[in-house]
Amino acid sequence: MAYEHFHELGKLPSPATSAVRAAVRTQLPFDDERDFQEARRGFIAAPPYRQIMAAAGHVAWDMGAYDFLLTGEDFDSIHPSLQRQAILNMEYGLYEVVPGHIYQVRGFDLANISFIRSETGWIVFDPLTATETAAAALALVNEQLGPRPVVAVVYSHSHGDHFGGAHGVVDEADVRSGKVPVIAPIGFLEHAVAENVYAGNAMNRRMFYQYGSLLDRSPFGHVDQAIGKGVAAGSVGLIPPTVDIVEDIEELTVDGVRMVFQNTPGTEAPAEMNTWFPDLKAFWAAENIVATIHNIYTLRGALVRDALEWSRQINKALYLFGRDAEVMFASHSWPRWGNERIQEVMRTQRDAYAHLNNGVMHLANMGVTINEIHRIYQVPESLQRDWAARSYHGSVEHNSRAVINRYLGYWDGNPATLIPLAPRESAPLFVEMMGGPAAILTRAGQLMDAGEYLLAIEILNKLVYAEPDNEAGRHLLADAFEQVGYQQESPSVRNSFLAAALELRSGIPSGVAPKSTGPDLVRALSTQQFLDYLGIRLDSSKVGDASFVMNLITPDNDESFVVELSNGTLTSLQGFVAEAADLTLTINRSDLEKAMIGVVPLQQQVVDGTATLEGDPTPLLTLAEVLTQFEPTFAIMPGTTPGTAAVPADAFVYRDLGDSSGG
Repeated sequence: MAYEHFHELGKLPSPATSAVRAAVRTQLPFDDERDFQEARRGFIAAPPYRQIMAAAGHVAWDMGAYDFLLTGEDFDSIHPSLQRQAILNMEYGLYEVVPGHIYQVRGFDLANISFIRSETGWIVFDPLTATETAAAALALVNEQLGPRPVVAVVYSHSHGDHFGGAHGVVDEADVRSGKVPVIAPIGFLEHAVAENVYAGNAMNRRMFYQYGSLLDRSPFGHVDQAIGKGVAAGSVGLIPPTVDIVEDIEELTVDGVRMVFQNTPGTEAPAEMNTWFPDLKAFWAAENIVATIHNIYTLRGALVRDALEWSRQINKALYLFGRDAEVMFASHSWPRWGNERIQEVMRTQRDAYAHLNNGVMHLANMGVTINEIHRIYQVPESLQRDWAARSYHGSVEHNSRAVINRYLGYWDGNPATLIPLAPRESAPLFVEMMGGPAAILTRAGQLMDAGEYLLAIEILNKLVYAEPDNEAGRHLLADAFEQVGYQQESPSVRNSFLAAALELRSGIPSGVAPKSTGPDLVRALSTQQFLDYLGIRLDSSKVGDASFVMNLITPDNDESFVVELSNGTLTSLQGFVAEAADLTLTINRSDLEKAMIGVVPLQQQVVDGTATLEGDPTPLLTLAEVLTQFEPTFAIMPGTTPGTAAVPADAFVYRDLGDSSGG
């Protein structure tokens, strides 16, 4: 049995956890099998392999690691609704969406990759996260359907699992020459790189919690990621778009295929678009309508999204396209067929996002705060029993808090929480007042036995912050986290609790995890974004009284910037030069990029004449000395230490400005 094979990877579910699971079984419509029928419809073939290797030699993708979900066993350590979703996401291979015209490869990465048959080739929608997985998908399509060239690529939005594998399906030289257009919504490039840069290191660290990327694949660990199995750990790239979709509604014909694009900014991504194929009666919902209610706030960290605008854009799509559509497919999950079914799902998700916004703000206007809303807000009963309205990728709890945060911010209005002590500062007092570690462990044990895990966490968390080396406290807190994780329907929440439990017991794990950036994304940074990121990397405590004014001029793209260091702060302004600057650095943007990704240090470019300096070079030396290299292995739980092999860092700007040591 599977549990007998996996039980050493985690502790068994408690009776309280099993009771929660049993109750869910009676509350949800498990007899509704339509999703399974739709997920399996159109299957053509699966490849003989279940793993895809990365160019670096490690496993980039391992679908076979989740085969325990196909044994038919009902696992007490997995929320039954989540187990259902995890099985649905086990579909693997090539599927037909519209006979003779639209195909998808599913189960090769977090997202789906879609292929539209044009007059002479394939139009590829959303080429996955990694070069290796995208290339494998294209190879499968050409093997099964006959070889055809890729004639266009479409990015539906600005998240990495929808563009990172572009090099796997198209030669960048063909894009640059104009032979193969790359189409994206307006603002794509700015948002694609900014999200992965300004808070990139922190996001990569937190992504281990949300995505559980280094958890064991087992009933006690990672089982799913709601919108797919997980994120591929391969080579991440970016081929910049050559065609921007600017208007709210804009039509293009590419190699004989008519496409009507609907820009939907402010929904699942700040730059995103749906696509209507009028000649095929097919609606591409991007990541705006998938088989889950999505994140309004994503736990890895990102700007809070607008649930009301999301609902409006779904409603607009419903009335523009949904009333005529015969198939709806998307960048995650599985298609829906038949107009009645399509309208049902669209209305369900429209109403779920609208109620999330309106219901939460109704309560907020009655005085419910950000620290209470997740215990009070309820999804309407009719939506709770609809699979398309279940919160797998998001959760009702963290999404409801996000809505209040969007409108009212993080403060709950109580001055006691306005300038709170840090946990490490307040915890010793709590431990003292509770009677010390022994008393806390005794009471926590009683709460654990009673299944009151959140109460146990309240007091154990104080103990662990006060005494990070208290092994008994750490392990009991891990036990509580684990049981809460088993009870979660949302894999993001499940993974976060299980990842914290693992780190409390064993430290930060080693291994190769997905990364969100690479040299292509660095090159895609505007020079202003690059300078902004240097300002984030600046360690003000090392600056002292240092100050300078520097001009940066990049002749090949006719840009200029004034860069100032003053008051421990680095600022920059595009379109100006300072007449009395301490230094003027002149370098082509194309050569600056080589320094940005660490290929040719700036000092070397100055020596060989590629870059020229006019004035005192001290500002560059000063800057190199005060930049921090971020590492994605900082502790989240108190007292945790890194594993022997760190999670890969965001691979950008480590050796910029010629600092070969990484700054």
